[in-house]
Amino acid sequence: MDYGALKLIHETAVAISFSGFFARGCGMLADAGWVHSRPARTLPHVVDTILLLSAIALAYMLRITPVNAPWLAAKIIGLLLYIGLGMVALRRGKSKRVRAAAWLAALLVFGYIVSVAITKDPFGALALR
Repeated sequence: MDYGALKLIHETAVAISFSGFFARGCGMLADAGWVHSRPARTLPHVVDTILLLSAIALAYMLRITPVNAPWLAAKIIGLLLYIGLGMVALRRGKSKRVRAAAWLAALLVFGYIVSVAITKDPFGALALR
């Protein structure tokens, strides 16, 4: 598979993953029953697997690692934070207020991850230029 096609798969998976997380967060805040349905709980894992596999393949194609590309290390750290906040937001938060705060924080972290990917700078959009 060529780089352009793989990058398109990755970017599409990013968009679908974000849209799904945003929708599930809105559903959680509205106490919507569909949030607990099998598709709402299963499809994100399929999309995120495609996202992760395409990211690994892109890194391999470009011969980059978190050691030689600090921006990639920043994205991975951001991803781990995003996953943790997402778990609190959609499952583990004790109250709706805690879940809402975690959801908003996860959305901000997502924005940071995208800005790091675009700028190739560990500080992303926060970088002083």
